[in-house]
Amino acid sequence: MSYPTTLSKEILEQAQRELNEDPKRVREDIEHIRQWIKKQPHLHIRTDDFFILRFLRGCKFSLEKTKQKIDMHFTLKAMVPEWYKGRDPEDPVSREILKLGIMVPLKDLDSKNRRVFLMRNNYDPRLYDINALNRAFYMLGDVFYEIDEIHQVTGVVMIMDLKGTTAAHFLVYPPAVMKKATVLWQDGYCARYKGMYYIHMNSAFETIFKAFSVFLNEKIKSRIKVYGEDYEEIYKDIPKRIMPKEYGGESGTVEEIAKYWLKIADSKRKFILEDQKNTVDESKRPGKPKKSEDIFGIDGSFRKLDVD
Repeated sequence: MSYPTTLSKEILEQAQRELNEDPKRVREDIEHIRQWIKKQPHLHIRTDDFFILRFLRGCKFSLEKTKQKIDMHFTLKAMVPEWYKGRDPEDPVSREILKLGIMVPLKDLDSKNRRVFLMRNNYDPRLYDINALNRAFYMLGDVFYEIDEIHQVTGVVMIMDLKGTTAAHFLVYPPAVMKKATVLWQDGYCARYKGMYYIHMNSAFETIFKAFSVFLNEKIKSRIKVYGEDYEEIYKDIPKRIMPKEYGGESGTVEEIAKYWLKIADSKRKFILEDQKNTVDESKRPGKPKKSEDIFGIDGSFRKLDVD
């Protein structure tokens, strides 16, 4: 490979066992995908080794699945420009959102070398519209995927903290938006989702959760766990040492972790701006152009959420 890997021998061996990564074929597989991309008239995207390898690993080195995933990744991004265009860590609203620590990757890995994301509803939904929120979230997510190689092999875990969640938080996520967001991270990215853990679950959320779960595939559904108020239970899955102090942990406060990632986003500003130049031209796609309703099953408008 023409880039210096950050992975240890142990993790590379795990990639061979679990992802069918063959050191003797990696260069050949990367070049195969690169030449395929160059032959696609509708794809105007990056072709560097690290980028392609990320998708090969996410698709367990199936060349056809890798092609489909890369196409889907950029097709979905092009269909939701309100979340992907105009992204800039220097944007005042994005900075404000990121400083709140609504979504942060924890700084340390868990006992299985997985990266853990913490998501919270600790914000006033009247202050931020859904586009501003998702623009900031996916910007940080793309920075994470760009710099964190180990998750390609070991996977990620999501912790959803529902403390303080109100009906107003769900009203900014009507079904159409929820479907788009779910399709994006479930089908548009190649992360290995190893768990979705909910804490501070309340009865009001259970109804919403049932509606949300219809968009999830069966593999992800099987990895959902629901916890109550006792952090000792979640420590059985996520080590206490990597949790923020607000959760009884030993890894700094959420505010400190959020500032840490904002600093990284600032350092990757050039990447964030350049990434927006990756485009899909549906008018040049071989065969039938793809439309929003073909993928999301909706007309692109955000329908009103009916609440009993």
